[in-house]
Parts: sequence; C-alpha cells; structure tokens
Amino acid sequence: MRHKSTANVLFNGINALLLSVVALVMMVPFLYVFTISFSTYKEFLQSEFMLFPKTWVTTSYAYILNSKPFIRSIGVTVELTVIGTIVNLLFTTTLAYMLSRQVFAQRTIMFLVVFTLLFSAGMIPTYLVVKETGLLNSIWALILPVAISPYYLIVMRQFFLSIPEEIREAAVIDGANDLNVFARIILPLSKPALAAFGLFYAVAHWNNYFTGLLYLNNPELWPIQVVLRQIVVVGEPQASLEMATEYAPPAETVQMAAIVLATIPILLLYPFLQKHFAKGVMLGSVKG
Repeated sequence: MRHKSTANVLFNGINALLLSVVALVMMVPFLYVFTISFSTYKEFLQSEFMLFPKTWVTTSYAYILNSKPFIRSIGVTVELTVIGTIVNLLFTTTLAYMLSRQVFAQRTIMFLVVFTLLFSAGMIPTYLVVKETGLLNSIWALILPVAISPYYLIVMRQFFLSIPEEIREAAVIDGANDLNVFARIILPLSKPALAAFGLFYAVAHWNNYFTGLLYLNNPELWPIQVVLRQIVVVGEPQASLEMATEYAPPAETVQMAAIVLATIPILLLYPFLQKHFAKGVMLGSVKG
C-alpha cells in the first residue's frame, strides 16, 4: 500500500473541509426554501431565519397541486425537456461524428461552429428568425434555435476522435456502412458522454424561462419556469395559479412550495446518471 506523505494528508483534509463548507453554504438556501414551504404562516412571521419548522403542514403543496396551470406547465416542461434533449443529442452526435471523419469542407464547417461559439446574432435577430419561420407560440421555438451547443459539439467531436480507428475499420471489413458503425458501435461506446451532455441539455431545457417569455404568448404553453416567475417575481400566486383567494395559503409559503416542486424533478435525474457523469465530463479532453 502506497504511503501518503504528511503534506498529501494535510492537503486532502483541507480540501475536504473547504468543499464541505461550500456544499453546506450551497444547501442552506434550498433548505430554507424547503422549510418555509412546510411551515405555518405564524412561524414564518415570527422567525427571521428558520431551518426546521415546529409544525409541518402541506397546505401550500395541496393548493398548488390542485392548480391546473401549474400541473399543465409541468407537463409542458417534461415534454420540452424530453423532446429537446433527444433533438440536441441527435443533432450534436451526428454532426460531431461527421466532423471527426475526413469529410469534404470539414475545416469550413468547424470554422462556422467555432464562430458561433464566439459570436452570436443577439436577441432581436434571433426573434425575427423565429417569427419568420413560424415557430412562435410553439415549443419548437425553444428547441430548434438551440438544437446544437457549439461547445458540447466540439467536446463530443474530441471524444469520437479518441475512439480507436481500428474498431471502425474492423466493422467496415465486416460489411458495416457508416450508419451501422455510428448506431451500433460508436453510440454504445459513447454512453458516458451521452449521459453527461444529455444531463446538461435536460437541465438547460428544464430551467429555461427567458425564451419562453419571448416566444410563447399563450399561457397554456408556458413551461414551469415561466409560471414560477409569475408566482415568485410578479408576486401574485393566486392569480398566476388561477385559484380563488378564499382560504388560500399565504403567498410566501405558496411561492416556496412552487420553487421546491419545480426543482426536485430535475434533481432526481442525477442519481441515475451519476456513474456516467464524472467519466463523461472528462472524456474527449485527452486527445486533440
């Protein structure tokens, strides 16, 4: 067994301590929001900072889950996240694999990809493009303009370059064409990268609200983050949820409960992708 020096032990201890402090600092705000969502309004008014309520109540959650706009927005967000992530991975992997091969105009396409990474058209030109293509008031307005992330594309290309060429050549000798090689060999070997970038894309779609405000004028198409903005920022949860104000829970606890309900679903993805996540982030950074 390799003996660790005193310096290494000290460094690891300090590193673990600092990371624990950072993790605690990051968790405290969410714990506060979680606590307020389950507390009574009397406790909320009496306590300036509370981490554990004396009385646990679920009135705010029951109130929100009985709201049709909130439930509808969750359904829209799930649809947006699933379809958007599939489109992102499909476009990113196919273009990255093509750029990892010696194809015609490869340098030109890579230049255009890097150019879009450094420069963007801006909000107004993008809005005009979305409008002229007839994507307004459609979830495709939130998917197609961001179908490919240039940064993820470049990293995915580097990952494909790290796969030994002998594997592809052996498949070609056995009679496989490029599509078969990509679908049956390259993609199965790319599970860590697909899991990592799929998670990144999914989180981006789930947390997206700005383009929803720009391109969606129909409240029935609003994703959860837009509805959450109406509840928290506008400050009228009863009106945003289309619920009666009679016997309604306090606005503050309703806002906190809405934040918790909008945050928890995407957090549940991490345990299922954790075994691929760390490896997928590092893959593609070895070979240039």
